Amino acid sequence: MSAKNQVQLLNEQLGKGGISVVFTTAAQTENFYAVHFVTQSIISAITITNCTGESALQTTIPAGTVIFANITAITMTEGVAIGYHN
Repeated sequence: MSAKNQVQLLNEQLGKGGISVVFTTAAQTENFYAVHFVTQSIISAITITNCTGESALQTTIPAGTVIFANITAITMTEGVAIGYHN
């Protein structure tokens, strides 16, 4: 993994590092570095690279929450979220 410079990191934070995806309850199998939950959401399944215990995130997530992780799959039963691509 190569080190990113400050401009690349800032672009990612602003959603300019790649295509962002707005999604609801359809399963997502794309690579996201962050997911922002616009409304209260319920995660029914989530897969995070090099992580254990992600099943604890299969719960109700308050609106405004952002999960920063290498998320490779996520499914919600309720809510709206924005995924930011790696």
